[in-house]
Amino acid sequence: MLEAAEILNASILIVDDQEANVTLLEQMLRDVGYRHIKTTMDPRAVCPMHLADRYDLILLDLQMPDMDGFQVMEKLKEIETDGYLPVLVITAQPGHKLRALKGGAKDFISKPFDLTEVQTRIHNMLEVRLLYRKLDIYNKVLEQTVLERTAELRESEARFKSFTELSSDWYWEQDAQGQYTKISGPVFEMLGIAADDMLGATSHVLEGSWNETERAQLADNIAARRPFLDFVYSRNNADGTKQYLQVSGEPMFDPTGRFVGYRGIGSDITDRMLRH
Repeated sequence: MLEAAEILNASILIVDDQEANVTLLEQMLRDVGYRHIKTTMDPRAVCPMHLADRYDLILLDLQMPDMDGFQVMEKLKEIETDGYLPVLVITAQPGHKLRALKGGAKDFISKPFDLTEVQTRIHNMLEVRLLYRKLDIYNKVLEQTVLERTAELRESEARFKSFTELSSDWYWEQDAQGQYTKISGPVFEMLGIAADDMLGATSHVLEGSWNETERAQLADNIAARRPFLDFVYSRNNADGTKQYLQVSGEPMFDPTGRFVGYRGIGSDITDRMLRH
C-alpha cells in the first residue's frame, strides 16, 4: 500500500489552453496538498516536458489549437514505450471520452469541473500509477538480485571444482540417466580408457575386472541417490596386479528439487593400500 504522502508528492502536469482552467485545477490540487505541479498552455511543450521530468500524471485537455489532446497522446506513446500513458483527459464533449480511452488515456474528468470528482479521479489514478511503478522497480531489483546470485553460484561452483581438482585425481559429473557429462583429470589414462569415450557413456564403460560386489554397492548408492564418501573399490589388472580407487559423490538437484545427476571426485589409492 501507498502512504498518503507518496501520492501527494507525485509530479503532475496540467495542460490546457485556457488560463482560467489551468489556474482552477492547480488551486484545487494545492488545496488538498499536492506539492509538485507544473502547467503549460502550449500542447507542443508537453512531450519535451514529460521527457525531462516523467510526470506521474498528465491532466490533458482535448480541445486545444495547433495540436489537440489526441495528437499529444500519440506523441507521448513514443516516450512511454511500455504502453502506459499517465494521462487523465479533460473534456466537455461526452463523445470524446471513449475515443480518448481507446487512444491510451487512463481516465477522464468532465467540464465544468466537479471538485469531488476531480480530486477522486486524480487520487485513484495516481495510486494505480505509483503502485505500477513500484512494482516495476521491485521486478527490476529482483531480476538484478537473481543475476547476482546466479553469478555468485557459478563462481562458487568454479571454486569448488577447482578445489576438488587440486585435491583429487579426477572430477566427474553424471546426468540423471547416469551418463558422464563432465570429466577432468587423468583417471581414464590410468584406466586405459579414452576420455572422449566416457562423455555420454554410463558407468558400464568402467566394468570388466572390477570387484563386482564393491561395484554393486557403489551402483546401489547412486541408484538410491545417496551421497557417499571415500568409497573404495578395486580391480585385478591383466598383469596380475591390483588397483584401488577411492571415490566420493553427491546427488545434484535443481531449484525445484528435481534430481539432475551426480558429481564427485576420485583418486587412485593403490600405493597407499599396498603399503598397508
